[in-house]
Amino acid sequence: MISETMVELSRWQFAATSLYHFLFVPLTLGLSWLLVVMEICYVRSGNAVYRDMVKFWGKIFGINFALGVATGITLEFEFGTNWSNYSHYVGDIFGAPLAFEGLMAFFLESTFIGLFFTGWNRFSKKGHLVVTILTALGSNLSAMWILIANAWMQYPEFSQFSPEHMRMEMTDWWGLVFSPVAQVKFIHTLCAGYCVGGMFVIGVSAWYMLKNRCIDFAKRSMTIGITFTLCALGAGGLTGDKAGLEITAHQPAKLAAMEAEYETQKAPASWAVVAIPDEEKMERRFSIDVPWLFGLLATHSIDKQVPGLLEIVQKNEQRVKNGAVALAALNKIRNGSADETDRAAFEDNRKDLGYGMLLKRYAQNPEQPTESEVKAAARGSVPSVWISFYSFRTMIGLMGLIGLLAAGAAFFLWYTKDLIKRTWYLKILVPAIALPYIASEAGWLLAEVGRQPWAIQDILPTFEATSTLSTSDVALSLGLFVAIYTVLLVIMVYLMVRTVKKGPELTPDPRKIIRAGETNAI
Repeated sequence: MISETMVELSRWQFAATSLYHFLFVPLTLGLSWLLVVMEICYVRSGNAVYRDMVKFWGKIFGINFALGVATGITLEFEFGTNWSNYSHYVGDIFGAPLAFEGLMAFFLESTFIGLFFTGWNRFSKKGHLVVTILTALGSNLSAMWILIANAWMQYPEFSQFSPEHMRMEMTDWWGLVFSPVAQVKFIHTLCAGYCVGGMFVIGVSAWYMLKNRCIDFAKRSMTIGITFTLCALGAGGLTGDKAGLEITAHQPAKLAAMEAEYETQKAPASWAVVAIPDEEKMERRFSIDVPWLFGLLATHSIDKQVPGLLEIVQKNEQRVKNGAVALAALNKIRNGSADETDRAAFEDNRKDLGYGMLLKRYAQNPEQPTESEVKAAARGSVPSVWISFYSFRTMIGLMGLIGLLAAGAAFFLWYTKDLIKRTWYLKILVPAIALPYIASEAGWLLAEVGRQPWAIQDILPTFEATSTLSTSDVALSLGLFVAIYTVLLVIMVYLMVRTVKKGPELTPDPRKIIRAGETNAI
């Protein structure tokens, strides 16, 4: 019997390492294309300040890239150490995108990042621009393959369970790659990274303006940062809307949880701005609602209903019963005692096998559960409301509302040429660097917690995905990972702060260089 404590500690360990890792990834994604934009400006104009910008922001990119690699490698090892059952059960599908990420994207990125730093005197201006573009492309392709794998966990199509091998097997590679969930997840995550990169450039540039340092450098960086951030926010809003439609279609329980929607409302449903969910009674204690908004956002219609958690749990009771039949038939197939009736029963109910596996947590005999055990399993098949509800509002509140207002106001003041004079607003832009970071972390919490209790949505329960480890081993490794990753985070912050305080190495303006024997600048 697998310890519940060990399962929870394994979840905490993977969550902690993922959240630490994702502190480094968004800035790397965002800065990669900002460097491309800056270097295009340099190639087209010949103005050396743009080259100085590429070199300076490239240092920040390099720091994040190095620490992102160090924290990301650990995550892949954890699939084998803490989640070996998961690796066996879905490795035929999940492993393929990760292999492509390593063989194609990571090698591309890591090769050209070296040329990016060492190639300034070895390549022409256009040649170095190509290197920078390939570095950015590698960074984004790396994210693409990882997000394709993660999207399959949310939308596990293009595969089929094999009772002979006791694992999921791929049936459509191109369907997996071009899954609508994967593509919208990829673009939406990139937009989040672009917002992080853009706001970082805006905030640091504002700091230089406040210190009256590197003003020309700061102004040009600010201009590019503001434009880039506003474009990313617009694209992020569009892809976020599309992502919501995909969740409506494929993960109704996640949708209901992130909206604390217990009762199925008459269409179009109202949207809760804030609410106090009661997880035990499955009801809201309090909420402030906006009429119609939830229905319009979730379905883009005024007549389609959005099912609440109570309705979903009730429907899942039948899926649990079907899963018990599939599990009983599977066990007979595995021990060689199955007849044609058993095989037919398995085929009829194979899509609900995961719900039969979920019964292992609630039933003494998962093949013949009692009615109360079926109800308990169905109740346990939906995610936590508190975390899903407030992580979603944190994400859209910080980035969709406050971040948009901050970047929009910066654009207005920049356009009217008043930004550098508004020291009070520059002081706001510096801490605003944190907004997209927090929003990105909240988005990942929503994506992963909203899928629970499933490692693979409706296919593999999380408690069935773990390795057979002792609780003390997992607790020890969790403590070590948190300690080491905290040290790495401190190192990153220290290196970035030191780099920013030192400032860019600016190319001297030849018009201000004093020639030998002259006393005045030209």
